[in-house]
Amino acid sequence: MFASPAMSDNEPLHNLLGQTVGAPVEGWSARALPPRTAIEGRFCAVEPLDPARHTAELFAANAKDRDGRNWTYYPYGPFAELADYRRWIEAACADPHRLFHAIRDTASGKAVGVAAYINAQSAVGVVEIGSLVFSPLLQRRPAATEAMFLMMRRVFDELGYRRYEWKCDSLNAPSRAAAQRLGFRYEGLFRQATITRGRNRDTTWFSIIDAEWPALREAFEAWLAPENFDSAGRQRRSLASFRPTA
Repeated sequence: MFASPAMSDNEPLHNLLGQTVGAPVEGWSARALPPRTAIEGRFCAVEPLDPARHTAELFAANAKDRDGRNWTYYPYGPFAELADYRRWIEAACADPHRLFHAIRDTASGKAVGVAAYINAQSAVGVVEIGSLVFSPLLQRRPAATEAMFLMMRRVFDELGYRRYEWKCDSLNAPSRAAAQRLGFRYEGLFRQATITRGRNRDTTWFSIIDAEWPALREAFEAWLAPENFDSAGRQRRSLASFRPTA
């Protein structure tokens, strides 16, 4: 586990010329890229996406989304045929800028969602979480939250990154709400950032930085603890209730 760089006094300083400059990041060195290895949890496992292992299971899980709502804000999908989805997964796995993962539900043993590390900048310790497609078999379940926690924990504790980003279409209200529930902080709106399916997309940015991670990690661990769930698997307390108030 990496210790976070000293960030508590992260106030601008002045150089010898009297110019305002950023606080020094002491002891920093480039970090490794996220590895292609699985992360095991209690409710789920997050494992590198594999066309042979995951295509059929994910296609079946996504078929539960009968109106294709999950794909509204993406430039790809939904996929009517298994062969089409297989081709997309093969292309995704070949993308050098994204490390795609399948989220495997522990109870069923099936892959029920996809998430990716995007545009990792190991020299400065920044990476984005994105390409999230959670099938109805994963949405609003403890495994969904645990998967996001496991991927955060790898970034901050295992790799020692400084910043974790979440970006989404500004009109994607469920994605914005998910980011804030998970502890990401809103940073701003990038207007006319791109075009998706022939429509304008303004992009909303969120982030978590390393100084915020210890408190968030404690909240996730408390929320995921067995005693926080009743016999029917319902949460006793919300994730936000475990975080310190601002």
